[in-house]
Amino acid sequence: MQSSNPAFRNLGQAPGGNVAPPPPSADYLQQMYNQPSTTAPARERFLTLDDVVAKTATVLGVGIVAAILTMYFSSTWVLALPALLVGFVLSLVIIFKQSSNPALILTYAVAEGIFLGAITGVFESIPNYQGIGLQALVGTLGVFAGMLVVYKTGAIRVTPKFTKFLLGAMIGVVVLVLFNLVMSLFGVNTHLRDGSPLAMVISVVIIAIAALSFLLDFDQIDRAIKGGAPARMAWYFAFGLMVTLVWLYLEILRFLSYLRD
Repeated sequence: MQSSNPAFRNLGQAPGGNVAPPPPSADYLQQMYNQPSTTAPARERFLTLDDVVAKTATVLGVGIVAAILTMYFSSTWVLALPALLVGFVLSLVIIFKQSSNPALILTYAVAEGIFLGAITGVFESIPNYQGIGLQALVGTLGVFAGMLVVYKTGAIRVTPKFTKFLLGAMIGVVVLVLFNLVMSLFGVNTHLRDGSPLAMVISVVIIAIAALSFLLDFDQIDRAIKGGAPARMAWYFAFGLMVTLVWLYLEILRFLSYLRD
């Protein structure tokens, strides 16, 4: 019977109405099957937790080395502002493009390392502030490890309600910091960031918000691994974790300076 489907209508006939050649033998098909493919693209490997850990360790290691070298060469503190600007621009590019380019992310790590090293060097040069950088680093890593335990044990669940609350709190922090910055430009002291008791309370609140934001990072990584994201995304997640770590380190450094005063 002639099929009404145009794709099947001429089955069994060669072009021009001639009878089609006989089908290939089983041996011929087996030989074709055993031949290695030369045209099919290689399938990209899926993301794993080991990928994220390795890339995060690499990014943090590069940043820490850059910070130590900046502190060692004390004259490099003049690079703090350029490094801050470079890191800010790179972070915007990486975030909006969701780039997983290792060169771009490692360059960001170097820029942030130089900035943090310069800032830490300035603090270390103040009398009675020696060792504050190491304390801030240990505190930052301790908070990071603690929030990882909190996430793994399920002590705090990352629910939609929790996510909305935390995002609202982050926006509130940004507005508060910008308000304090604008008022300081006009010579008005709001006592929000000057070491007063109010400033210490605000600093503790910001540290708590930064710490809780790790839960969102961990949840996003966990979802990506379960969803079969490509392995190259490990670089992007390492970048995201470093952004939060930089924020937390700076705030802990500020809070420790209040205690030293």
